[in-house]
Amino acid sequence: MSYNSFEEMPVWRKAMDMAVEIFYLTEGLPRREDYSLTSQIRRSALSVPGNIEEGFGRRHINSPGDFNGPVNLGNPDEVSILELAKTIIELTGSRSKIIFKPLPADDPKHRQPVITLAEEKLGWTPRIPLEEGLPKTIAFFDGLLKNG
Repeated sequence: MSYNSFEEMPVWRKAMDMAVEIFYLTEGLPRREDYSLTSQIRRSALSVPGNIEEGFGRRHINSPGDFNGPVNLGNPDEVSILELAKTIIELTGSRSKIIFKPLPADDPKHRQPVITLAEEKLGWTPRIPLEEGLPKTIAFFDGLLKNG
């Protein structure tokens, strides 16, 4: 299927719906989390539609005419959810506690996208490492929260 705009893509619409839902859900978190875990969760939610937008733009600018996705966009450096949660708590100074619950049966054991097609067909690779991107994401959401 061909799309003229990323806004036409069902996956982008679902990602935006998810981001909006996460914003509503995080409103119920304790106020002390506003500038830490809450903002990180919100930034992470916005990164999904952002990656889709970037990938769509690159596909239409750089890809050969005979190539038609889908294409994984993400960081091929695997980071566990536990590692990510610990890093976010540390960077934000949050007092949040990590709670362990049983995983769903279909939960992936590895979260490491294969981005070979993105590299070969779109010339896309992640440009910002996690260590650099998380603080930028935290600062972005802090700005959003401070400016209402």
